[in-house]
Amino acid sequence: MRNLTLTALEGMPEVAPGDDLARLVCRALAATGIVLAPGDVLAVAQKVVSKAEGCLVELASVSPTARAHDLGRITGKDPRYVQVVLDQSREVLRAVPGVLVVEDLRGFVTANAGIDQSNVPGTDRVLLLPPDADASARRLRQAIAALTGVTVGVLVNDSFGRAWRNGVVGTALGVSGFEALVDLRGQADREGRTLRISQVALADELAAAASIVMGQGAEGTPVVHVRGLPAQAAVGVAEDSSVRDLLRARAGDLFR
Repeated sequence: MRNLTLTALEGMPEVAPGDDLARLVCRALAATGIVLAPGDVLAVAQKVVSKAEGCLVELASVSPTARAHDLGRITGKDPRYVQVVLDQSREVLRAVPGVLVVEDLRGFVTANAGIDQSNVPGTDRVLLLPPDADASARRLRQAIAALTGVTVGVLVNDSFGRAWRNGVVGTALGVSGFEALVDLRGQADREGRTLRISQVALADELAAAASIVMGQGAEGTPVVHVRGLPAQAAVGVAEDSSVRDLLRARAGDLFR
């Protein structure tokens, strides 16, 4: 019987710049009564990672360019906020009332470069995505291993919208210690036919599942313990895993 168990950790405090996130996570594990085991994964909300890393911008310090003012008029957004989005982006893909879709500096195609103000203390500041969420996941994984003696996988996730679908879904921003993309090509199906195109976005599937348990808004719990990933995820073995494996190259993008 296959089982996948996801448990939201209790007792995570409001995270501030400079906080020891690994130590806070370990305290929450203890408060929830969970002892880590090899093969476990911790899914951590992007917001607490960004807060701990100090990825905050005060809008009062931002001087918007003419382009930011133009896009602000089109989208109805504060030009200072638009300028922060532009600073975090490679390319603006769509700008219509209420929506600014970009390819950000990390290669993610998302609304507003993932920048928002929800659950961010203060009235005039915004929270950015981590500059390298793979590196954030790796550092957190190493710190937790040092504190507990157990090597686990770590996933940094956020809620993204999707083309052709309503609603947001948990999406992987960074991974460490397990395969983000599981390649099944070359294996045989139940009829003995060789799989030719089957690749599973395991990190995104796990991010979506963890987001259900985390919740949204004020009631959210930002860390989820996961137990029971299949062996093909290679938890603790995939040292060089990266969320970049999930990003489709522009040459293979049929829609841009």
